[in-house]
This record gives sequence, C-alpha cells and structure tokens, in this order.
Amino acid sequence: MHIALLTNEYPPHVYGGAGVHMEYLVRELAHLEGGRHVIQVLCFGEQQQRSGNMTVAGVHPAVQLPAQDPRHRKVWETLLHDILMAGSIREADIVHCHTWYTYFAGCLLQQLLDVPLVLTTHSLEPHRPWKAEQLGAAYRVATWLEHTAYAQADGVIAVSQSMQRDVHALYGVPLEKIRVLYNGIDVHRYQPRPNPAVLQAYHIDPDRPFVLFVGRISRQKGLLYLVQALKYVRPRIQVVLCAGAPDTEAIGRETAAAVEQARAESGHDIIWIPHIVPADQLISLYTHASIFICPSIYEPFGLINLEAMACGTPVVAAAVGGIPEVVAHEETGLLVPFTPLSREHPEPREPERFAQDLAAAVNRLLEAADLRQTMGAKARERVEQHFSWTRIAQQTLGFYRELATRRRKAGAASISDARYPGAS
Repeated sequence: MHIALLTNEYPPHVYGGAGVHMEYLVRELAHLEGGRHVIQVLCFGEQQQRSGNMTVAGVHPAVQLPAQDPRHRKVWETLLHDILMAGSIREADIVHCHTWYTYFAGCLLQQLLDVPLVLTTHSLEPHRPWKAEQLGAAYRVATWLEHTAYAQADGVIAVSQSMQRDVHALYGVPLEKIRVLYNGIDVHRYQPRPNPAVLQAYHIDPDRPFVLFVGRISRQKGLLYLVQALKYVRPRIQVVLCAGAPDTEAIGRETAAAVEQARAESGHDIIWIPHIVPADQLISLYTHASIFICPSIYEPFGLINLEAMACGTPVVAAAVGGIPEVVAHEETGLLVPFTPLSREHPEPREPERFAQDLAAAVNRLLEAADLRQTMGAKARERVEQHFSWTRIAQQTLGFYRELATRRRKAGAASISDARYPGAS
C-alpha cells in the first residue's frame, strides 16, 4: 500500500502524545512485511528525510494572513499548511490524519484522490473548552473542521474505548466505523534505567522520595490541582515538575504564582524544570521517582502513564477518559475519583475534594514502600503484555486494508447502479 500520514507534530518537533504516537507508528509501519509498503509523512515544519520506503516532508508556508484577532492566526496558518499538504501528494491508497490540524487536508485528498480517509482521535475539541483561551473565536472554526472531518471519514481509530464512546456520542459516527487501537510504547527504550547523575544535575536528593509530574502547562493536564494538593501531602517530600510550554502567558503566570505559594506554605522541596527534558534523562527520572502523578482532567489515553509504568513506577492518576484502561487500579497504581462539572466543562465539580483525594492516594503509596515496589513490577509487566507498537501497527494496517476494500466495493456498486439504474 501507499500510505500517506498527515500530522502537525513529528520529530524533532514533538510537544504532546500525538507526536510520540506518530514517531513510533510510522517506524513500525515502515518495517511491516519486509518494508514493502510506501510510507509518506507530511508534517508541519522543515523536516526532510528519506530512508528506504519512508519519506518525511515538512511544510512551512511563508505567508502572513490578516486576522481579526491575533489568536486567529493559528487557524489560518493551519489551513495554509493543509492546502500545501493536499497539493503535495500525487498518489496514495489511504490518507491517515492526526488531530484537527490536518483534517482539512485529509478531506481534500479524500475527494481529489478518491481514497479512504482515516482519522486517529487523540482528543476532541468540544471537550477542551480552554482552547478558546488560545484561539479566541477561531476555536469554533477548529471545532467545525473537526466535526466536518468526522462526518466525511471512512474510518476512525480511537485510542481508547472511552474515546470510541465520545466520538459516537459527540459526532454520531457509527460504532462500526470506529476501531479501538491503543497507543503503544517502545518497551526497549522505556525501561528502568537508574542514573544518579541525572538526579544530581537537577538537584534532586537521591536519599529522599520524590513525586514526579510530566506535562505541558495546560488546563487539561491539571497541574494546578496537583500544586493545590501539596498542602495535604505528608511533610518533606520532593516534588519534581517537568512542566513547560504554557498554553498561554496567563496560565504560565498563574502556575508560577501557585508554585511559589505552595513552596511557602507546604514546606516541600518543589523542583520545577521548565523545559522539555531529553527522553533519556526523563526515563531516569521516571525510574528514580517514588510515584508518578497524572492529575489530568481530560485524557483520551494518557500515554505519559505508559512511559512511567514501563520504567517500573506506580501511578496516581485521575480516573478520566482512557486512563482507567491503562492504569489498573490497585495493581499498577491508584485511580482518583473524578466528577466533572459537565461534558462541556470538564473541570472538577469539587476542586478542593479532588486535590485532597490526589494527596490521599500519594500519601498512601509514600507510606508503603513494599506496595510501591509490587505495583511498579506489575506496571512494567502490563506494558509489555498489552502495549506493543508492532502489534498496534499490524492492526492499523489491517484496518487500512479493510477500508480500502470496502471503498472499492462501494465504487463498483455505484458504477453498476449508474449503468443499470433499475437493477435491485
């Protein structure tokens, strides 16, 4: 097959789970069946790579469009990228898009090349109302683009059963069009790798336990609730926050103020690493951490939890979205109850109670070293058994073939009906 994959994020420009997903899915697809498939990746950026049966081409339009609001420019830039993508692909048997950033290109190519369109749903815009802070009224445009693409798609890949239900409920996509294929992880790269030098570099005391958070500074990732919870966590704990790339300047300032207040009031050593930590260093931080904590209020899958689990670290996480399908409660970590205000407003109904519950789960594990060790071992085992990228790529290729066959049959049937309109 000639497989065209369209994405915003692709290495080295990766800032979230979708970019990590693309890196490993593309690698595994290129290796399947002796490398007989043509893999063409188009992404936002300047990347230019060619290796055997795989090519990667970044698109970077040098055009400045006017906008009613500076926040709208993100959508105009996205549409320009998509038009370039659509004009750059001459042939394909399948077009596979990741996130709303590429959906316009996918819809165009579906019509221009008469091929199946596949979407992987990493998130859904109506469930992320805080994006309006970044995009202004253009948030409605992004949601419209997403809605249109789901109406047009031949098939949808949901990264969790929770996301399958959400796509069906929100956009009315028939369940038979949606295939649940979990995210995966490179279990050879992500495994326990202790390295005291990494702790030393970040001024982390190796003789004291620490709780680790990794994620963007975003309403979605729930960092502010974690910071709020620290006053309830038992004394003299190290808290390591690998948190950067704030969605907006305002949330960056709000987070900085909350961290300073927590430092003053809680007595904990809060070590804030405000930049992207290289993967090898991050793996060592996962390995040394006593607990990984994921306070996200919206998480379609929660790939970050897989990374920690693969390194043998137990997880405390909010029981939202796909996280309960990743973290086995009382086996590989603890799930914290979470009740949102509503589907449209996913923030916690009782923020203080949520913060207290996060702290209670952390305290329970901090006080039980044997339980942490047992959960860490089971976490690693669960990742190895259920989240292999090779298996996921094989399932993805099978879905491509199924959709291509279905579209060919539908095309043949329409030609037959056109020739013999009275046929039954």
